[in-house]
Amino acid sequence: MTIALQPLEIAWGKLHTLIPVFPIRSPQQHERAIETLNNLLETVGENEKHPLYDLLDTLGTLIRAYEENHCPKTAINGVEILKYLMDEQNIAVDDLPELGNKAYVTDLLTGKKQLTLSDVKALAQRFNLSVATFV
Repeated sequence: MTIALQPLEIAWGKLHTLIPVFPIRSPQQHERAIETLNNLLETVGENEKHPLYDLLDTLGTLIRAYEENHCPKTAINGVEILKYLMDEQNIAVDDLPELGNKAYVTDLLTGKKQLTLSDVKALAQRFNLSVATFV
């Protein structure tokens, strides 16, 4: 099977101008990719059947690859950030209904459960932070 490269090149050029679907090589590209990821998360969410889900997944992979090589590694994860924000803002386990019931939030805080994509989106919205903060 022969692939016609000229139409592929044209389509790639158009896609490339719309969204950063390429290896991230600079902090500016990283920022643009994070912004695009946040926008996609708002639209796509966890719906794996959404036509843009694979794009969301691919962009997440590209961001992760860049961050593994260019961002300082920390031992802080999304749950640790949540604990910090809860402490700073005097938020109790009961005060997070967007995550679920008290038992679920307790399981998150004790490490019995991990943050889901819906949890991350809800926390980002609640605290007015980037989704990437909790990933």
